[in-house]
Amino acid sequence: MIERKKKLRLIQFALLVCGLMIIFFTYANKERFSNEKIVNRETQDKIEKQLSNLEGDVFFDIEYTGLDLAGNRYVLKSKEAIADKSNQEIISMKSVEAIFYFKDDTILTVKSEEGIYNNKTLDMIFKKNIKALYEGSELYAQRADFSNSNGYLTITEDVKVNDFRGTMVADKLLFDIKKQTLNIASFNDGKINANINLK
Repeated sequence: MIERKKKLRLIQFALLVCGLMIIFFTYANKERFSNEKIVNRETQDKIEKQLSNLEGDVFFDIEYTGLDLAGNRYVLKSKEAIADKSNQEIISMKSVEAIFYFKDDTILTVKSEEGIYNNKTLDMIFKKNIKALYEGSELYAQRADFSNSNGYLTITEDVKVNDFRGTMVADKLLFDIKKQTLNIASFNDGKINANINLK
């Protein structure tokens, strides 16, 4: 019986020593690892500066859906969005895509590098390298404004339209969503450049 107690005490003592060694090596190496830097100070300062310049909350991969005042459904997507702290209605977006589903079963798709969305009035502004697709036509521009209250999509700045019927370059296009009509305007010399296929 005494021999068994000695073995148990020896095993307990060995386990105690192992436990103390594990604790010692764990905390002894902690100081060495805490001095290692994952991100250098210059990168940390750059990240902090970028975060301090943001004037709102940042969201990624957002999607808004709804109906415009004419009853047409739309989906607005963005890879990155910033909600303005001073005006929560205004959302600044990057990598924007909007899809308008009209009542006559036609679809208008608008893509741009940047955009602004007013989540109260449902107005949208598209900026930089805009590409729009509608009924087989491609439109390129640098700015497009969707006014929900007026039911208009105004397209300006380097406007070019490619269609199976030809190509057109203009200063301004005004697309009436309710009537589905298109008005074309020119600012400089009053001319619109168009090549039309009559076949």
